[in-house]
Amino acid sequence: MTPDDAPRIETEWLSLPELVEVLGEPLGRVRRFLDESYLVGSRRDGPLKVPALFILDGHPIASLRGTVIVLHDVGLSDDETIDWLLTHEESIGMPPIEALRAGRKAEVRRVAQTVA
Repeated sequence: MTPDDAPRIETEWLSLPELVEVLGEPLGRVRRFLDESYLVGSRRDGPLKVPALFILDGHPIASLRGTVIVLHDVGLSDDETIDWLLTHEESIGMPPIEALRAGRKAEVRRVAQTVA
């Protein structure tokens, strides 16, 4: 688990209406992205929001879904999954979301399997 004092990467948070606009998809499809783990969101500050870093070129990051599934399989909640993705990970040398955005999917998933 990530320590509370570890630095978390700053990101804008997108509401469902903002996701509809950014993704250019209807609300039903955006909800399906969430239901099927293509995106993961948090309600900790009110309405459901998704970190903007999870979107790349108007689409959910392709490698995010498998990584979210691995993190859920090791027992992390949605909030814990988001926190892990946004927090600097020593063994990767950067926050996992940055590594995913850079195409380092295998490395991120290998570390994610050991997170429990």
